[in-house]
Parts: sequence; C-alpha cells; structure tokens
Amino acid sequence: MKLVPLGDRVVLKQLVAEETTKSGIVLPGQNKEKPQQAEVIAVGPGGVIDGKEIKMEVKVGDQVIYSKYAGTEVKLDNEEYIVVKQSEILAIIQ
Repeated sequence: MKLVPLGDRVVLKQLVAEETTKSGIVLPGQNKEKPQQAEVIAVGPGGVIDGKEIKMEVKVGDQVIYSKYAGTEVKLDNEEYIVVKQSEILAIIQ
C-alpha cells in the first residue's frame, strides 16, 4: 500500500532519535521524547485550497522539522507515518 496525500498535505517518516551523544555518552530516560525531525515520504499537489494558492515547497527526501503536536499518526504495513499540512512544517534541514 502507498499513502498519497491530498491538497497541501505531506507524509513524513519520523527520524530515529539518537540515544547516545557523538562522544558516546548515553542519554538518560527523560530524553526519550520523540524528535520533531522527519523525512518527507510523499507530497500533495498543492493548488488552490480555501481560496488561496498553495505552492508546495518541500519535496520527497527532504529532512524537515515540524511542529510538536502537528499532524495525524498513521500506521501502514508496520511502518509509522505522520500526515501534516505543509504549514505545520517549520524548516527544511540542509
């Protein structure tokens, strides 16, 4: 199966949080909060939504930072995805 977003929606796959720092220090349990970093898996077509023209600014493969409580979590073929509106994406990581 495949998720195909509609309108200004974007499908994200959350990046795995690192449990140790680069120097090898293991992070304690309170740092287990999900990161707001994800990879773009699919992008909707954009177009005119609620009377405003929406141009999609992200593309498949981009790594992005999104709002903490954004989107809808979806599980498909034992994989977890997050479907968000493009406006809930805060930045592209370059």
